[in-house]
Amino acid sequence: MIKLGKKIVKLRVPILILSFLLLIPSAIGYFNTRINYDILSYLPKDIDTMKGQDILKDEFGTGAFSVCVIDNMEDKDISKLEKKIKDIKAVKDVIWYGSVADTSMPIDILPDEVKKAISNADKNSQLMMITFSTAMSEDETMEAIEKIRGMTKQQCLISGMSAVVTDIKKISNSEAVMYVVIAAGLSAVVLALTMDSFLIPVLFLLSIGMAIVYNLGTNFIGGEISFITQALAAVLQLAVTMDYSIFLWHSYQEYQEKYVDDKNRAMAHAIASTITSVVGSSITTVAGFVAMCFMTFTLGMDLGIVMAKGVVFGVIGCVTILPSMILVFDKAIEKTRHRNIIPQFNKIGKFVTNKYVFFIVLFILILPPALYGYNHNKVYYDLAGTLPKNLESIMANEKLEEQYNMGATHIVMADANNSSKDMNKMIEEINDIKGVKLAVGSDNVFDASTPTEMLPDKVKSILENGKYKLVFIMSEYKTASDEVNEQCDEIKKVISKYDDKAMLIGEAPCTQDLIKITDKDFKTVSTVSIVLIFLIIAIVLKSVSLPVILVAVIEFAIFINMGIPSYTGTVLPFIASIVIGTIQLGATVDYAILITNKYKKARHNGADKKEAIASAMNSSIQSVIVSALSFFAATFGVGLYSSIDMISSLCVLLARGAIISLLVVAFILPAMFMLFDKLILKTSIGFKPEA
Repeated sequence: MIKLGKKIVKLRVPILILSFLLLIPSAIGYFNTRINYDILSYLPKDIDTMKGQDILKDEFGTGAFSVCVIDNMEDKDISKLEKKIKDIKAVKDVIWYGSVADTSMPIDILPDEVKKAISNADKNSQLMMITFSTAMSEDETMEAIEKIRGMTKQQCLISGMSAVVTDIKKISNSEAVMYVVIAAGLSAVVLALTMDSFLIPVLFLLSIGMAIVYNLGTNFIGGEISFITQALAAVLQLAVTMDYSIFLWHSYQEYQEKYVDDKNRAMAHAIASTITSVVGSSITTVAGFVAMCFMTFTLGMDLGIVMAKGVVFGVIGCVTILPSMILVFDKAIEKTRHRNIIPQFNKIGKFVTNKYVFFIVLFILILPPALYGYNHNKVYYDLAGTLPKNLESIMANEKLEEQYNMGATHIVMADANNSSKDMNKMIEEINDIKGVKLAVGSDNVFDASTPTEMLPDKVKSILENGKYKLVFIMSEYKTASDEVNEQCDEIKKVISKYDDKAMLIGEAPCTQDLIKITDKDFKTVSTVSIVLIFLIIAIVLKSVSLPVILVAVIEFAIFINMGIPSYTGTVLPFIASIVIGTIQLGATVDYAILITNKYKKARHNGADKKEAIASAMNSSIQSVIVSALSFFAATFGVGLYSSIDMISSLCVLLARGAIISLLVVAFILPAMFMLFDKLILKTSIGFKPEA
């Protein structure tokens, strides 16, 4: 490693030139990577709801549909609007009661329940359904929605997932840059206060920023990433890789004391030392992100791959770009030096070792309520419900609920060979299910005296195609609610009696599948991350007992972090319960490994347990504090700023998790070492000096 360190030092200028040149293709890759704003698209492709959506697009040419609430418009104006909307690319068709009546069918032949469902005379509003030839979250669909909005000045509010996705895109695009600015700015403040040079934080952020650009640029290879990954990738990469830079700087300072007149030699040794320590440390972080790739809900794989890749780029940048910058800007660094503002915590080791029984008792007392809270969190799956109320899609959903008592919309896709008699019976039974406002298909759209053959072609093309028949169901219940999930189960029971191959599709059934799948994913990811990190620690530390202690201590911090919302009444986004524990374990177990390595070295050199633990704490705690505070700074500000609750909640949980892990590692971990020292010596290699 020393040879590699010397080569990096020697080639520092070419390394910097190359690293800046690589930003060009990385930036091109970043701007050409598509962002996916639809989290439901990450559901497995082999489930009925997803297969049904594919069939709907392939067989009916309908990739998405939206229900619009039209306020205070005359029929003639709605007709003009209909024509304009139909001219928009990606719009397949537009249906409202006037367009049906125009086909010479008098509106009075519509059943009363259908008329009530599509118009509200008291509020002077009507409903219009727009179908799109492109999928729910495709760029063309979102562009079409924006054009429709531009035509109507909020007289036509578009509801549905496509409208929600369009609004999420607008918010995400407007806020994404600020996430990075806030994270970098607050991290710079923390580093300026905790480091001994005002320029060093700038170099840290610049080198990490370049690694972030490389990471985001290489996402082009995969074609697209989710908006959650795009929003969190830079912030998380900054948070979890900052301690590598801190370690390099501290190591460089130590070697400068040894090689006073040769900074190049000091840096070569610092690089070698950093590679040895950081590679071992980063593996646990990578393992945490890799564990997310085991999710059936592939949003986990999307975030996991990008972040694992980001850690690798972070390590490479830390041992190549950063040392090159430090050496090139050496004179400027010296001119901006200042005294450490953060105090030296050289008494914490003695305090914890003297009071270890107290901290063990504290651990035992806190664990049960933390576990209870961890296992009794409430989570939400309705992304739209937590978005700002002034968004057009949210206003549309509220109007649908207020004026039409309408929540979710489902679609039954049945075999076209089913008889009209059976279809009518099925629809009647669906209409009798609690919370169903209206179920309508080609067999009951008009009253019983109207032959099906008289259906207008426009209506017929939407409701049947010779291979499948569709039944649209308007529900009074909101997507992701317990009531709508029970309703979906009841509908599935009814349709299976008449057609065992019939499918129930739509946002609510997809979300119901999401709930079932992510509940299983949570258990899988937790298990995989614990097993992977346990094995890595066992190999790195050559111990059987230490992995148990370290993982248990960080899991304890996770239980506290994830248990708090249960007591504060905070409802978390579903993705938080899956990924927070994994990220917190992978990223903050490094704090514990750093202290453990120093404890192991002191024990190996002949120190008794109390002396070894105290010295390990005193020499490590400052680095751990700086790392945890940097993690906190990078995530907390974004959590406060973001108006997308899913991103905000994730960042707040990560920020709090960093501080809790810091406290647990500072007080509970050394207490565990005091308690289990004898067991550790018997079950570990390298703790006792060789005979």
